[in-house]
Amino acid sequence: MASKLCYILLLVLTLLPATLLGGEKSTAAAASGERVYLWDGTKLGKQDVYYTVYRPEHPSGVGIIVCPGGSYFWLDMHTEGIQVARDLNAHGITALVLKYRVAGKSAFVTHYRIAGGGNHHPYMIQDLQRAIELAREHAPQYGIDPHRLGVMGFSAGGHQALMSAENAETNFLSVFGINPDVSLAPDFIAPIYPVVSMSSKWTHGRSRRGLMSEKRQHDPVLRDSLSMEKHAGRIKCPVFLLNCLDDPIVDYHNSVLMDSALTAHHVPHLYLQYATGGHGFGTTASKTSQEASHWLDAFINWLKENKIL
Repeated sequence: MASKLCYILLLVLTLLPATLLGGEKSTAAAASGERVYLWDGTKLGKQDVYYTVYRPEHPSGVGIIVCPGGSYFWLDMHTEGIQVARDLNAHGITALVLKYRVAGKSAFVTHYRIAGGGNHHPYMIQDLQRAIELAREHAPQYGIDPHRLGVMGFSAGGHQALMSAENAETNFLSVFGINPDVSLAPDFIAPIYPVVSMSSKWTHGRSRRGLMSEKRQHDPVLRDSLSMEKHAGRIKCPVFLLNCLDDPIVDYHNSVLMDSALTAHHVPHLYLQYATGGHGFGTTASKTSQEASHWLDAFINWLKENKIL
């Protein structure tokens, strides 16, 4: 009976529009840019892992890898991906929207991962590091200055952005025999209403399970290593951080912890905290509050103040 119920739930999830779970809204929208499969030609083989390049009409030389959120179980490829890319394009920024490996809807429903243990850490950071490598190698082709390449992430994608900066000196690609000739360190990061801690009372439990897997989520050592506030001293680039006090998904204390850690380690950063705004709005003004709707303007000004844009 239980197995039949799980099957029915999985069938319903499969038939639901992807946007209800934060998934990609339409393949037609993604097709408007060049899609680059990250692992094609490597030991890992071709996977459904790629970034889509969105080029501005007048490139400024700044490039941003955009990591959508989705609790490490799915990805909001439209609101926190495609729409963000288009809004960045309006400011002359080339955007690469990353579709990285996540646990998947079936693991979310069943609390079980079947094939090969499923997707979990370090698969996600491997995908992001590979994206950074390829973006730098092809920077001239994309209209990007390889020394002005950043990572912007939303919710769990914000955790990804922080991971990329804190683990820039660890080559997670070496298991595939890949030793990049370019730096894997982002030149700046922008965690937006991010998941931060994996070991505090404010941890977003669903993201922890999605990232670490059902069994490994209980490992205290792994929890510590993936708690971004505990390793802020490793960050060597400027950080733009924001969230909202009324966030109903990821407790606002995640960003407070990160801000305190960045301050303690003298990491240059700007922390914007809005009283209202919620969660999951990306750059879409209609999905957030009036005060939070202008955050992208603040981000653009921050890039200019830091002489990035």
